[in-house]
Amino acid sequence: REVKGKTAFAEIDDVIEPSPDRIDPPCPYFGSCGGCDFMQMNYQAQLDGKVAMIRDCIERIAKLKFEREIRVIESPEVLGYRLRAQWHANTREHKIGYYRRNSRELIDIGKCPILLPDLQTKLDQLRSDLPWGEFFSEKAQIDAACGDSGDVSVFSSELLEPTRDITFTAAGEKYFFSARSFFQGNRYLIDDLVAAAIPDVRGRTALDLYCGVGLFTIPLARRFETVIGVEENADAIEFARRNSETAGLTNIQFHVDSVRDFLENAELEHVDFALLDPPRAGTEKDTMERLIGLSPPMVSYVACEPSILARDLRRFADVGYRIETITAIDLFPQTHHVETVSILKRDQI
Repeated sequence: REVKGKTAFAEIDDVIEPSPDRIDPPCPYFGSCGGCDFMQMNYQAQLDGKVAMIRDCIERIAKLKFEREIRVIESPEVLGYRLRAQWHANTREHKIGYYRRNSRELIDIGKCPILLPDLQTKLDQLRSDLPWGEFFSEKAQIDAACGDSGDVSVFSSELLEPTRDITFTAAGEKYFFSARSFFQGNRYLIDDLVAAAIPDVRGRTALDLYCGVGLFTIPLARRFETVIGVEENADAIEFARRNSETAGLTNIQFHVDSVRDFLENAELEHVDFALLDPPRAGTEKDTMERLIGLSPPMVSYVACEPSILARDLRRFADVGYRIETITAIDLFPQTHHVETVSILKRDQI
């Protein structure tokens, strides 16, 4: 279909002989909706493909050899797992759903099989109850999130409906959040993610960069004398402070700031542990260099894009860090996306 650099991209025209791993996709919108793209594969094939992608990025992009096992944490449910969604609406045509792959054409979605039932119910309700005539814009974005009690939070700049706060209990901690703030999307794997991202480590000072509502910050504060959480989304930090108060913790410093600016201006004498969970686009080169310059003995890198992870692992490796473990957590069944947690340790000089 197209060539980018040394890589050619193609699309399947016809399946002459199906693989033993091929199954019938459990969604009528598969192939047109831009969301799920692994739904034609059985679950084991999906997992094998994701591990292969991680290993390929590490070897091809980072030019690193990681010969040990990449541990895989499977999702207990491969459908009906998602507690967050972003829907798009055409207010003139009264459509709501997801975009077609690689386009801005809206696919009107009746039922989405990866949504938690409470989110599907909210989607049905919005379709029937939205005040379509009150929308100013032709196109609107609607974010939705579901708590563990079934409460649903909805946010759109086009809606007057207030965004309700909801809660989720993970790793033994209670978290408040809403559709206005980021929270991990797989109902069943958040405990596993926290456990993988925070190894058995303790000390004086820990950094939690891109901390969001404090998913990792709170457990870190149980292990370190001081934890510094950095997040530029003010709504998320407001929840993070609330979550730390709920947990009864007073040893956390939260900063509403970009990670880049924080690392440029902060005076940090010693950091024992750094955890970073950047957005899909990753972290700027100078930001990564400033973090590496702090020389934390251990780093936990949580990434949702293996190619960006590989790029940054190379940067760590160049200054003496080694990869201790790599864990693939399947937060996104039916898609090519995968969460990867890499634990890095600095070689003693």
